[in-house]
Amino acid sequence: MGRLTTHVLDTAHGSPAKGLRITLEHIADDGPVTICSVVTNDDGRCDGPLLDETAFQTGRYRLTFSAGAYFDALGLDLPNPKFLDNVVIEFGIADAGAHYHVPLLISPFGYSTYRGS
Repeated sequence: MGRLTTHVLDTAHGSPAKGLRITLEHIADDGPVTICSVVTNDDGRCDGPLLDETAFQTGRYRLTFSAGAYFDALGLDLPNPKFLDNVVIEFGIADAGAHYHVPLLISPFGYSTYRGS
């Protein structure tokens, strides 16, 4: 069965992004529905899949990474307003039997993502 996972790497510091809040939403026809909100662990990962075989289904989804709050907690002196605050990634799940991994590489001034394995 399929599952959805993520992790976050802080490329500005060369380390996992510990303590970063992530919210997952399903984008339904009548608007977004929040599925869960988690905080990354010491490895910049979630303690389990965001969606597992019982909840995993095809459709449109949105991950919101609270990068601004994460960098605030590190005590960084950033401009006001921040260049990046919430990083939003919208993506589709087309194969209900696949593993979708959506990692985030983040710094205060840029980010990158891809479909991982």
